Amino acid sequence: MKHLEAVAYLVFVVYLLSFLAASQMAARDAGRSVWLFDNGPRRQRLTALMFRLGFAGGAIWPMCIALGFDPVVRDPLRMHLDNLVADLLGHLLVTIGACVAMVSQLHMGASWRIGAIKGELGQIIDTGPFAVSRNPVFVGQALLFLGLFLVFPGIIQAFLTVVVLLAIRLQVAIEEPALLANFGEPYRIYKSQVRRWIGTRTDQTLTHRSMN
Repeated sequence: MKHLEAVAYLVFVVYLLSFLAASQMAARDAGRSVWLFDNGPRRQRLTALMFRLGFAGGAIWPMCIALGFDPVVRDPLRMHLDNLVADLLGHLLVTIGACVAMVSQLHMGASWRIGAIKGELGQIIDTGPFAVSRNPVFVGQALLFLGLFLVFPGIIQAFLTVVVLLAIRLQVAIEEPALLANFGEPYRIYKSQVRRWIGTRTDQTLTHRSMN
């Protein structure tokens, strides 16, 4: 494993461990489990499986490559994308993505949830990263996996990246109706002001709204 690859992989592992630790702290502060994936609708269980596959693969696959295990002979993606420029860009995306995702998760505090079920959500958070994206954690994770693909180009890493990106898209489609059903008009207003991924729709000042 080359130096930049090792550093990018370390950033990914640190993010993954931080994600789990921060989720545990949020559960402690909220006084309840923040893992809602397995208690939601059936299709949310599918996205949970996809996320677990993507993140587990992201942690395991680079180690397999480092140990010389790669079942894909003459991988065309690796042959064309394994270069210093891709490594540098990938490392940058991994670092930015990990930072954006973790800062956004920590900003949610006790309102952090993994998955969405009506009646078991925290508060609408519309400050900080959430003032410019309704899903900054997912944006960060998408950048993280795109960066991993550039650092470890290959068919298997491409598959893991597509799985995570698709899981993000499907999960957002599950969460938005749940949030609207849970919060009603305050979420509708927030949705009209901030874009799903990046950007705002108006110049109005966002306020922090409680579910109570």
